[in-house]
Amino acid sequence: MKHIRWIAIGLALVALMAGCTKEEQTSKPVKEQPKQEEPKQTEPEQEKEYPYTYPLTGIGSDVEVDDRAVAVMINNHPKARPQSGIQKADLVYELLAEGDVTRFLAVFQSEKPERIGPVRSARDYYIELAKGLKGLYVAHGYSPEAKQMLQSGYIDNLNGMQYDGTLFKRSKDRKAPHNSYISYENILKGAEKNNISMKGQPPAYHFYKKEDLANLQGKEAKSIMVSYFSSDLFNVIYQYDDSLEKYKRFSNGEQTIDFDSKDPVLLDNIFIVEMQHKFIDSYGRREINLTSGGKGYLLQKGKLKEVTWKNVDGLIVPFENDVEALMVPGKTWINVIPTDQGLQKSISIENN
Repeated sequence: MKHIRWIAIGLALVALMAGCTKEEQTSKPVKEQPKQEEPKQTEPEQEKEYPYTYPLTGIGSDVEVDDRAVAVMINNHPKARPQSGIQKADLVYELLAEGDVTRFLAVFQSEKPERIGPVRSARDYYIELAKGLKGLYVAHGYSPEAKQMLQSGYIDNLNGMQYDGTLFKRSKDRKAPHNSYISYENILKGAEKNNISMKGQPPAYHFYKKEDLANLQGKEAKSIMVSYFSSDLFNVIYQYDDSLEKYKRFSNGEQTIDFDSKDPVLLDNIFIVEMQHKFIDSYGRREINLTSGGKGYLLQKGKLKEVTWKNVDGLIVPFENDVEALMVPGKTWINVIPTDQGLQKSISIENN
């Protein structure tokens, strides 16, 4: 009996231990499997819509665009290169002065460089272009015709002849007349000193929408040289960079960059036009017809189109079949060629 009793006790202990083990197993928390998240559906990124647009670049802005354009005469003599500030110009006109030397009229509105120059002397047709843009005209010196226009109050202006050493500063690393510079801050100071308003937009170009740029038509033109008579010093080459989708500019074999930052001039529209030129004195000063209209080439996204040009409210504008041509949003450079030289002789295209 005693043996049977020990057997019963043993069986009871085994049962008790088995129950405890089972309880321990069932009381352990069950580890939850991570939930499989359904893949998110990505919507195509939409281009931001801006309430305002810069009239000369077509670039959007979150704030109202009401600043006045500033048009600065920039020296393009080889001793003045590289220049300062022109990489930030919305629009640059390049025209001949005397001696088959070109000068720039650099127009600033959307960007305001710290330093601009070298600043050079005024000519009447540059003044007319600045007037058409409703701009404040900045120069250092003048021809007799330009002096008369400026002193008559024809256009709001600041001139280094009155402000040399104050608003205009001389660089020590270059010699006159290739060393006069002005800051945007000093332009604003000069405007305030002369009670010149800095409000009022220039006339506007019409621009492509981003989605339409892929369908842009034209002849392949990856590299274009613009010649001014026989001088290599003022030959211009525009090379299209496919990775940047912009044109780089070269003058006499050197890339056009900013003297201070070394940033390159990068362009979205190259507009080359014929205009009638006429000598008006023995010094070689010219008269240029800015209103007649005529032939032109428009280069955009590595393609070239034959167009015409018209002066529309003071702005030189391209036309296709009498309809205003659209511009690629961004910066524009306009080369003005004498009609007697002609586009055919002035332009050479390579696609290598």
